[in-house]
Amino acid sequence: MTEFSPESLSSIGPKEFAQLVKSTPDSKIAEVMASDSRTKILDEVFNRMPSLFRAEKAGDAQAVIHWIITGPNGASNTYETVIENGQCTVTTTPVREPKLAMTMDAVTFLKVVAGDGNPMMLFMTGKIKAKGDLALAASIAKLFDIPKA
Repeated sequence: MTEFSPESLSSIGPKEFAQLVKSTPDSKIAEVMASDSRTKILDEVFNRMPSLFRAEKAGDAQAVIHWIITGPNGASNTYETVIENGQCTVTTTPVREPKLAMTMDAVTFLKVVAGDGNPMMLFMTGKIKAKGDLALAASIAKLFDIPKA
């Protein structure tokens, strides 16, 4: 199996990524996400979002979503996903007022985007904190082609 690292992520597709997250122990993911590789891995995941966006499911949805991925020592990375005009764009420099802001640790985030965690259950247990449009939060998964491991 491929090692969980930025190099391996850039060379595998979404399905392989989902299998990698599922087969890697949470402790190993947490270790890698606490290292200098953290931003590279998050950038790789967020850079794929526009290509996994399902415009046909979004319809005329207009939304700005802030993803706050917490890290060690109170640090965090914030990404902005904008869905409008049938397009999805992502930036590492949030500038717009979010309709929804979600906060979670890196392991939880990777499990969600890899289809290895139930977002509603993670929200109910406090692993994901959402502020804003909770109906949007509940429907995010259908807007993206999330691989099944």
